[in-house]
Parts: sequence; structure tokens; C-alpha cells
Amino acid sequence: MVDKLKVGIFITLTILFICYTFYLYRINYHYPTKVQLEADMGKQIWQDNNCTACHQIYGLGGFLGPDLTNVFSKLSDEQISVKIRTGNNIMPSYNLTDKQMKELIAYLRSLNRSGVAAPSKLKFNIDGTIER
Repeated sequence: MVDKLKVGIFITLTILFICYTFYLYRINYHYPTKVQLEADMGKQIWQDNNCTACHQIYGLGGFLGPDLTNVFSKLSDEQISVKIRTGNNIMPSYNLTDKQMKELIAYLRSLNRSGVAAPSKLKFNIDGTIER
């Protein structure tokens, strides 16, 4: 009698778990918005052009150029676009299409909304840990 009760409870809980899992996946399924798609494509452009070799995101990357996590706090879309297209003494100019530029700017904008990074204010310990 006790074994039948345990098996019945187990089967009931298993069925409820499976039903609830399908329910959660169904209600949480969402379609990416246009902005998310642009930012994702911009991230791909960032990676294809190996921008991390010189620039940092959240303090990770190269040290030749500035950290670009919060570049939108300082510059506008047009200023960023001009800097990318013209370059300077160190940074090469990139001949991106208008669509690619829009996607790259959407990626940088999404980084700016994700938080604040101030790697120059962080303390890097000898063991590889980081403190604020």
C-alpha cells in the first residue's frame, strides 16, 4: 500500500514537472526585437574586425585604444561613426556600409545600457583577481 502511494506521488509530480516545464518555455518564448538583432549583428562586426585587439569592453581586451563600454555617455552616434570611418594616427579607418555602421553603433549602445565600466578605477591583484 505504501509503495503504491509513493509511486503514485512520484508519477503525479513527474507529470506536473513536465507540464510546468512546457508551460514556462511557452510563456517565456519571445521574438528578438529589431534592436536586439542589430546589436547582435554589430557584435559580429566587432568580432570580425578584431576590435578587441585594441579596445576593451568591461576592461577586457587590448590597451592600445580606450574602453568602449560606455562610449555613448561621451559621444553621439555621428561622432562615433566619424571616428570609425576616418580613424586616426593609431586606429585604421574602416570602410563599413551604412547598415554595418548602424549595427555596430547599436551594439555599442547596448553595451552602454548594460552598466558602467571604469577599468582605470579597478585594482588588479597579482593573483589575477580584481577589486573595486
